[in-house]
Amino acid sequence: MTGPAAPQDDGRDESRAERMDRNWVELLQELRVLQTGVQILAGFLLTLPFQARFETLDGYQTGLYLANVIVAALTTASILLPVSLHRRLFRQGLKATLVAGADTIAKVSLGGVMLLSVGTTSLIFDVTLGRTAGVMAGVGLLAVLVLLMVFVPAALRRKGLEEKPQ
Repeated sequence: MTGPAAPQDDGRDESRAERMDRNWVELLQELRVLQTGVQILAGFLLTLPFQARFETLDGYQTGLYLANVIVAALTTASILLPVSLHRRLFRQGLKATLVAGADTIAKVSLGGVMLLSVGTTSLIFDVTLGRTAGVMAGVGLLAVLVLLMVFVPAALRRKGLEEKPQ
């Protein structure tokens, strides 16, 4: 775990620099997983205008499509930002700052992936089954993702803190 909530002593025999290096590598791996998902969704969105049915989208669907394209582009940029930061801060003795910043950026990127998943699902259901189904699918997926990405980690953290030996 990185950032301010990271434990000071987690039982590992490593220096602060080694911990920062390990945290950096773990963050990069997480961002690689995120990047693949965003690339798949963005690739799907980029193919839509070339489909014959795209011309039949109404104003709401076109707006939702364009919002998804913007979210995909911004999420891609946020996933790439830690690499840019690393290049800018390389060998300046700011590894802790880099890791903390990349941790925040990864959380923002997860939010972008959530929005992109909800928006894309909503668009697909809207085009396929109608507006009500699109809204219901989007709201339903948003609820599930918030549960999975916010409440489950919070509950696990709380449980872990309760079980942690003093």
